[in-house]
Amino acid sequence: MHRARGVSLLEMLLVIALIAAISVLALAAMSGGREGIQLRSSTKQVAAALRFTRTHAIATGAPQRFTLDPVRHTWTAPMGRSGVVPPTLSITFTGAREVQPKRGEGAIVFFPDGASTGGRVQLGARKAAWNIDVAWLTGEVKLKRAQVAP
Repeated sequence: MHRARGVSLLEMLLVIALIAAISVLALAAMSGGREGIQLRSSTKQVAAALRFTRTHAIATGAPQRFTLDPVRHTWTAPMGRSGVVPPTLSITFTGAREVQPKRGEGAIVFFPDGASTGGRVQLGARKAAWNIDVAWLTGEVKLKRAQVAP
């Protein structure tokens, strides 16, 4: 009697695990590693908080404020929402000085009609950066990859 030769389940699982591990390493290398993942994640968090602040201003009919402290790497939004930007990332804020809560902090105020005071938050890592732009007329929040000087 001749037994058919094949691949065992254990060998198959080992090959699948190896392919998965190599894929994860390749993805991390191509996306800038942990710092790149933190940059994208933090950018999306801040943009979501800005959009929430705008929506909250429209829904409540009252102006709402988003604040950013680049020194402490923290942000706050209405309804007790807050967050921390990893200290490995750089933060640059450009906005209206008139709504600045205190020296060194930035703020963007959204109004009930959806408009805002406008501004830009730039989060950066070594060779990469993202701009989060807030239009003053419409309050629209847009993400755009920033040019980084060599």
